[in-house]
Amino acid sequence: MTEAFWVNGELRDQVSVSDRGLQYGDGVFETLPVKHGQIALLAYHLDRLYAGCERLAINAPSREKLQSELLSAACGEQHAILKLLITRGVGGRGYRPPPDSETTRILTRHPWPDHPSAWSGVGIQLRVCSTRLGHNSRLAGLKHLNRLEQVLARAEWSEREPWQEGLMLDEEGAVIEGTMTNVFVCMADGRRITSELSRCGVAGVMRRHLLERAVEAGEPVQEAQLSLKELQAAREVFVCNSLIGIWPVRRLDNQEYAVGDWTRRMQHWAREAGIGTD
Repeated sequence: MTEAFWVNGELRDQVSVSDRGLQYGDGVFETLPVKHGQIALLAYHLDRLYAGCERLAINAPSREKLQSELLSAACGEQHAILKLLITRGVGGRGYRPPPDSETTRILTRHPWPDHPSAWSGVGIQLRVCSTRLGHNSRLAGLKHLNRLEQVLARAEWSEREPWQEGLMLDEEGAVIEGTMTNVFVCMADGRRITSELSRCGVAGVMRRHLLERAVEAGEPVQEAQLSLKELQAAREVFVCNSLIGIWPVRRLDNQEYAVGDWTRRMQHWAREAGIGTD
């Protein structure tokens, strides 16, 4: 895998210090998995990116242009990660968006992370983060460039500690997501739930795929508020995103969970989309 950087379609690794993505986090991004030259769930990633640009009133480049550049960066790569950022572009000092700014698109290519296969097999250990997610319904669901809450949450533990992911609650104590994942649970009574994201959190691409696939299979997952107490009483818990696929949770603090049939079935659906351990 050759690491590479493009800015507005040109091979370079620098942007203007006046770019609003740098100055204010004024933009959106997507992180995309590449396997055998293909990008899994590419249409879903572009759907979310354009929905974010529309809500933030950013004039995004054409879908055809972005798709072409992404596929070109993926071509010939066996296993890599692409990261695409769209910012409002260069602007003057001050929060007010300039009326005629030209968007900046940044595309980077990186090696695939070396996650142990056991994390997909026997599962991971999860911790509850002290950093809370604030409510903002206008930004809820978006993958915008300001990820300071996740940065602070991930800084709460080191690589030497036993946890692989952190659970993030909102300011009222509801379970929202992991620092880089969405959360799904199967309750003891058979109810399947993922946190609803109307006030905060990122609506993940893998989350969307699993929700749609579950409906097709006649096993719908409810989007609902989820308390930490309910999660602790669940029968199965897993976290997911479009890079890792699904990691079962085998322990949250002192609570242990089984890796059950429902989680394995969801992992199968993730692999159908080209994501997760073969």
